[in-house]
Amino acid sequence: MAYVYILTNNSNTVLYIGVTNNIARRVYEHKNDLVPGFSKHYKLHKLVYCENCISILDAIRREKQLKAWRRAWKEDLINSTNPQWKDLEIR
Repeated sequence: MAYVYILTNNSNTVLYIGVTNNIARRVYEHKNDLVPGFSKHYKLHKLVYCENCISILDAIRREKQLKAWRRAWKEDLINSTNPQWKDLEIR
């Protein structure tokens, strides 16, 4: 199983799209600033979207697709499953 996910900051102004094979571990890393770079710099600690993929290759393809989208389309995607942009719990 692989995952494509979207993180944002507390004010929902910055979006980050990533891929992982272990969503719980990866979200933990982001929330605790263990991932250097963009997500740490912009304090992207809120998981607002997560999508399951069959394989890591499918997840990478989907990530590239989403990254090419306009911001409004990404917002519509998030709103379709999480209209209040709540921080999703991972179990």
